[in-house]
This record gives sequence, C-alpha cells and structure tokens, in this order.
Amino acid sequence: MDTGTKGETDGPRWVGLPGGLLTLRRTLLVVWSVLLAVVTALPLGLLIGPAWAAVGACWLAAAVWGWVLLGRNWRSWRYAERPDDLLISRGVLWREQTVVPYGRMQLVEVTSGPVERRFGLASLQLHTAAAATDARIPGLVPAEAERLRDRLAALGEARSAGL
Repeated sequence: MDTGTKGETDGPRWVGLPGGLLTLRRTLLVVWSVLLAVVTALPLGLLIGPAWAAVGACWLAAAVWGWVLLGRNWRSWRYAERPDDLLISRGVLWREQTVVPYGRMQLVEVTSGPVERRFGLASLQLHTAAAATDARIPGLVPAEAERLRDRLAALGEARSAGL
C-alpha cells in the first residue's frame, strides 16, 4: 500500500529575516544588561560593601545567555508565500506555524517604531476576521515589507471577491 505524496519534493520557499533584527535585539540586550548591572552593583557596593557589587555581574551572565537565545530565536523566524496562503514559522522549543489564507486577510499594515527605524527595519501585521489568526513578521527591510504588503493586499482582494 502506497501512502504519502509521489514525486513532490518542492516545498514552500522559506525566507528568513534580515540580520538587522538580530542586531537590534542584541543591542537592546546589551544596553539593558549593562544598565541593570550598574544600577544593581553601585548601590550594593556603596551601601553594603565592595564585595556585594559583584552581584551586578548576574545581569552580565544573563546577557551572555540571552545573546545565544536571541540568535536561536532569530534563526527560527521565516515566512513563505504560496499560491493560496502565507506561511509564518517561528519558535525554537515550541515550534509555531501560522497559515494565513489570502482570502481571509482584512488588513495588512506596515509599522516601524523609532528604534526599528533607527536600524532600518519594519514589521508587517496581518489582520483577519478571527483575532486568533492575526500574524506578524517582525524585522523586515522596509522595501520588502511594503512589497509584501502590496502583494498580500492585492492577493487578498482577488481571493475575497468570491465571498
């Protein structure tokens, strides 16, 4: 008894996120870790004793661990455009894959906060009728985010015309 697909080895063409998102997140990690280390070590060193200032190093150890985790998380994000839907995959320990049919999309928006703009990044947000199926792709280059927004909006209009 034959099961499965025959001769279909072509899967979706996955696209990863640009390195700017990893740089942004790691920069924020370093800034906050150093700030928290200083805020912790300075009062402890002055009020209790110099040896207690070493407690601030806990934040730096957490930053090293976070550095590795951010890299793994960044590598897990990817998306693929298929003929009828958009796939978004993410997660290291708990893998999550979201499938958004083009005909179900109601709104596609590109956002970019001040920190994202500083690093030349934008996020794409997809809204559907069901709030649980909203999807987001962070850290895209603005030109790619706008191209994807226009393409998804056009495909969404074409697919929803029959509803």
